[in-house]
Amino acid sequence: MDNDDRIIGRILTRREALRYGALSAFAGATALPFLTPLEAASPNAVQIDLVATPQMTEGPFFVDERLNRRDLTTGTERKSVVDGLPLVLAFNLFKQMRGEWVPLEGVQVDVWHADAAGTYSDEPSSGIQRESTSGQKWLRGYQVSDKDGKVEFRTIYPGWYIGRAVHIHFKVRKFDADGRKTAEFTSQLFFDEATNDEVLKKAPYNSRGERRIKNANDGIFSAKQADGTSVGSHLIVRTAKSPSGIRGEFNVALL
Repeated sequence: MDNDDRIIGRILTRREALRYGALSAFAGATALPFLTPLEAASPNAVQIDLVATPQMTEGPFFVDERLNRRDLTTGTERKSVVDGLPLVLAFNLFKQMRGEWVPLEGVQVDVWHADAAGTYSDEPSSGIQRESTSGQKWLRGYQVSDKDGKVEFRTIYPGWYIGRAVHIHFKVRKFDADGRKTAEFTSQLFFDEATNDEVLKKAPYNSRGERRIKNANDGIFSAKQADGTSVGSHLIVRTAKSPSGIRGEFNVALL
């Protein structure tokens, strides 16, 4: 695995998070802190037991489309998008201030992922995906977190591509009043294998001949934390069935 594919953060224990929280920056050369030592705790702090969310590689498919939208399925009639299983994906964002977790308001959360056929939009043909989708912008977009640190997207359950387990990329960015980026955090989300098995046995996901990679065989998912656990095991979306498909939710905890 090369340097770009390594995990550039790690889960902290709750004790470590409380000890280092107000002074910590994200690991990695491109990461910027979401808070400074001078920031005070907020009256909006919540009592919740969280540990820092680990960072992961951005991967080759991020395009800064600047698409402010909740529905990521709009603008296409592509069968591998419109026939995909509907997924509502909610993020709850928190930052640590003076040892307390506070909802993270006003940050931009970008999401991008493959369609049911394992293809990304707005990408040239390559060794990873044979089809060119340049100029297309489905399954990409961002939302800005509200006062409760929440964003929600309407999308589809992602497919997979050769060498990777089913996953969704996300990026959290903070900008100043002049539009300059002051903080950035990038990671990926995964799904438990029971949910993957149930979804991927159905059309249009089941039309592919290749054998998919499971979480445990994905080198990015299975990279080890300091505590010996796989990093991906801390990035599993909580899911529940809904009348139209699946609802997923994930807490992002940033130092």
